[in-house]
Amino acid sequence: MHELSIAISIVDMVEEESARLGGKPIAAVHLKLGALSGVVKGALLSSYELACENTVLAGSALVIEDVPIVVHCPRCDARRAVQSIQSFCCVACGEFTAEVLEGRELLVTGLEIRE
Repeated sequence: MHELSIAISIVDMVEEESARLGGKPIAAVHLKLGALSGVVKGALLSSYELACENTVLAGSALVIEDVPIVVHCPRCDARRAVQSIQSFCCVACGEFTAEVLEGRELLVTGLEIRE
């Protein structure tokens, strides 16, 4: 379960940022998670809670924004979402494409500080 090591890395990074901000307690960590990131959302949420124990993030929430797969269609010359992770075809014209524009994200996008 590599989600635990990812959660620990997130906690370590946020602890460093919290220390830089004067040790302010964190209420929530916001994360973008792409469908192609290779991370299981439920496992990451559980792992995050475990990784936060006995840290300044204890009791904080992990708020995950799911990022769908978006590709560039060469025929339409447009950004298109795909219908499934198994089919990288344009939903408008059916053209296959391997140019992924979004969907690989695993990115901390923000922190909420407790007042």
